[in-house]
Order: sequence, then structure tokens, then C-alpha cells
Amino acid sequence: MNSIWPLVQNETIKIIKKKRFYVILLVLLVLVPMFTYAQMRQAQENRTKFGDDWRTELQQAITDNQNSLGSDRVPEEWKKYRRIFIQQMQYYLQNDVNPNEPGGVTFTREFLDNSSSLFIPLLIMTIASDLVSGERTGGTIKMLLTRPVRRWKILLSKLITLTMFVSLIVVSTFIICYVISGLAFGYSGFTIPVFTGFQPSEAGVDMATVHAVDQWQFILMQMGLIWFVGLTVGLLAFMVSVLVRSTAASIVIMMAALIAGTILTNMASSWSSAKYLFMVNLGLTNYLSGSPAPIDGMTLPFSLAVLGIWAAVSLVVSFAVFTKRDVMN
Repeated sequence: MNSIWPLVQNETIKIIKKKRFYVILLVLLVLVPMFTYAQMRQAQENRTKFGDDWRTELQQAITDNQNSLGSDRVPEEWKKYRRIFIQQMQYYLQNDVNPNEPGGVTFTREFLDNSSSLFIPLLIMTIASDLVSGERTGGTIKMLLTRPVRRWKILLSKLITLTMFVSLIVVSTFIICYVISGLAFGYSGFTIPVFTGFQPSEAGVDMATVHAVDQWQFILMQMGLIWFVGLTVGLLAFMVSVLVRSTAASIVIMMAALIAGTILTNMASSWSSAKYLFMVNLGLTNYLSGSPAPIDGMTLPFSLAVLGIWAAVSLVVSFAVFTKRDVMN
């Protein structure tokens, strides 16, 4: 294994020199302040309407959603989500907990939740899609393979480097969100209780397994699930990078798959077989908040298993193709 670490170091230097990771940080540094400002304006409007009485604000949100349930213009699928939202917010009211307690920690939690299935995977994909195809595009693949190192070790070093950068992107997203949003909302809120364990059912929400955790624990669970999603997407992009010679083509393929997943998640409720597609299972953090699954029968263990199988298959294909195929031409 000692021969692996110099290769890992070399791969890390190559990623840094290509400045893709710096671009990811720049994207976060540009977008997070925009989202923070939008959230701050929304908070100011709510404060103008309701003052500091969060219970009145939450009750108004519940009432608005209840009124929409009687409208024929609201699709039945949306009504299902709104019924669950109403029951969850009523639970927060009954337990005297503000689900939208202002603070940098709360903003970070919501940002991670909203970016877990598309935004963060897209960031990870920009690095993973270039790891092998970039060697071909740049013409360095021949020099790399003429070194006295087995091909599987070369690919393993790229895989280890990818795992490191997946972890780094997830942690960087948290740090940038927390630091920037904290300037507007404050840095407190790690011990605010957050309810998890809501189980969507035919009657709405089953509260039997609901329990409170500190917000820092909830965010740790979020980050763990986001890391798993990011690693799965990274491994799939890694496989495409092995199979496709062009970095541009590799990126386009993965972007199309991720965006298609977002569309399918909203449209595939009647297509039960779609639950076996990796892109439909990327919203793992939704299980923590109690949002209904896009397709009946999907649970957190099911989605973890599906993503795990896709990740394992992508690894097998990547190593099989890279070690056997003539990549010199």
C-alpha cells in the first residue's frame, strides 16, 4: 500500500492545479450570500407582519395550507405533501418549538436539506467526471500507464482522492454556509431541538417514532447522508469518466442523469419501477424531515441499499474496463 500514497498525492496535486475545487468554493462563496440575503429579506417581511410571535406566523402557514386543500386547482399529489406539512407544524406548535428559529445553524440545516439531491452532487460530479477522461483529453494517459505501477493501483489512487474531495466538498459547504449566514442571523442555535422520525402514512403522519434531537446532531446526520449520496454520484461519474474519452461528454451525461432525477422525483409516483434508479433515491435527507417518498415502498434503508448497489456496480465496471481495455489509443 505504500506505493499508493505517492499516487494519491499526485492525483491531489493534479486536481488542485486544474483549479476545479477552487471553482466549487467560488460557486459556494457567490451563491450562499445570495441565498442568505433572500432568507434575510423573507425574515424581515415576516417580522413586519407578525412581529416576534413565531407561533402566529406558524399558525398562519398552517391555515394557508389548510385552505388550499379545498381548492380543485391544487393537484392531489400536492395536497398529500401539504397535509403532512400541516400535521408536522401542528406537532411543533403543541411542543412549543419553533421549526424556523432564526440563526446561521438553522439556515445551514435548510441549505443542506435543499441542496442534497442536486446541487452538492453537481459540485462533486465536476471533479469526478474528469479524473480519467481528463487524462485522455490532456494526453497524459500514455505517460501515466508507462510507469511501473499496476493499473488497478492507479485507479485506486484516483478513487481514494475522489473520496477525500467528496468529504472536503461536504465539509466546505457546511463551513461556508455557517460562516456567511451567521453574519446575518447569528452563530447560535446548535442545541435547538429538531423533531425527526415522522413516518408518512395513509392517514397523514405517524407520530409514534417522533423524537427531538439537538440541531447539531440533526446536521451531522444530514452530512452523513449527503456524503453517502455524494460518494455514490462521484463513483458513477468516475465510471462514466472511465467509459467515455471526453471530459465534456462525461459531464453532460452525469448532468443529464441528475437533472432527469429531479424531474422523475416529481413525476414518477405512478411508475413504481423508477424507485430502482439511483437518481430517484438521492433525497436521503427527506427521510429525516419526514417528507413523503416520491414512490410508495421507498424507505431510508431501501434508498441506501439501492445507492449502495449502484455504487458497487460502478466500481466493478470501472476497474474491469480500466484494467482490461486498451486506453492507449
